Amino acid sequence: TVSVLYWGAMDSVFKSEEQNDLCPSLTFKQRIIAFFCTLCLGVLFGILAWVAIFQKNYVQFGVFFTLSNCTAIGGSMFLAGPLKQLKKMFEETRWIATSIYLLMMIMTLVAAFAIKSPALVIICCLLQYLAMVWYGLSYIPYARTVVKNCVKGMVG
Repeated sequence: TVSVLYWGAMDSVFKSEEQNDLCPSLTFKQRIIAFFCTLCLGVLFGILAWVAIFQKNYVQFGVFFTLSNCTAIGGSMFLAGPLKQLKKMFEETRWIATSIYLLMMIMTLVAAFAIKSPALVIICCLLQYLAMVWYGLSYIPYARTVVKNCVKGMVG
């Protein structure tokens, strides 16, 4: 049928040495399913983060918020392939944003588990969010320039 032909054609498009490192035997359809399962898990972690914040459990919020971001990165690796994604994450234009994003995820977990400081967890989550946005904008041509100009215009 048409769907079998489509998935088979997409398998050949997405087969590469880089992509086969994560789960080499997965078809394109299975990679899409894995991505959406990971996406759903990330959404669940996001919902749990909001539940925690409404319960004023800021440490738990930080943990679930960070898990949500980790599953987002992990899920997209099913689509792009881990090596290809890592190469893109650390390209010249986004390595700083990626590094800060990953560092803030680690710092959020350190603040939650080792330091146990709700205020520090919230600060780390805010910085994690800003780094995630800046990282995401790096994939949209001229988006960072537009944001910079908007901020300059608002600040003065």
